[in-house]
Amino acid sequence: MTTPDSSASPQPSATWPQTLVGAGVLLTGLALAFGAIGISSEAGYGGVGPNFLPWLVSVVLVLCGAWILWEARTGGFRELDAPTGAEHAYWPGFIWVSAGLLLNAALITTLGFILSCTMCYVLAVQGLRRASGQGGVNSPRTWLVDFVTGALISAPVFWMFTQFLAINLPGLTNTGWI
Repeated sequence: MTTPDSSASPQPSATWPQTLVGAGVLLTGLALAFGAIGISSEAGYGGVGPNFLPWLVSVVLVLCGAWILWEARTGGFRELDAPTGAEHAYWPGFIWVSAGLLLNAALITTLGFILSCTMCYVLAVQGLRRASGQGGVNSPRTWLVDFVTGALISAPVFWMFTQFLAINLPGLTNTGWI
């Protein structure tokens, strides 16, 4: 009879956070299922009703939550990599990313989708660059590359939604192109 390798599975105290995650996922799935009860099931276009997707997501969440709970309670997540990265959170990076998200939400109707999302990208990438310790984060070239990259990501998204899907997003002008 062989004994399990103690280095292959986490310590018993390490399984409690995993259990809490599993319970949280399971409860989220159950809450979504409870909410889906009140949604009409009348079949719409394509034969499925508006409650199909909430029920599908809730069933998947309940299954995943139960599986996570089972894994956690039977020894913890197997083959879990050792934690990497810094010992403590890098709060300045968190502030950069949060500022990008909050400014995007606050200024999207003023600056338009493209510029506000580009600004969000620039600030978030600055936070991530600083958190990883990259050099040259304050150089004008880095800021310019981040700005151009953000614009190259947000502009096609804006055009796809406004021009091809006919979904109104806030623009800088009334032309629908910026």
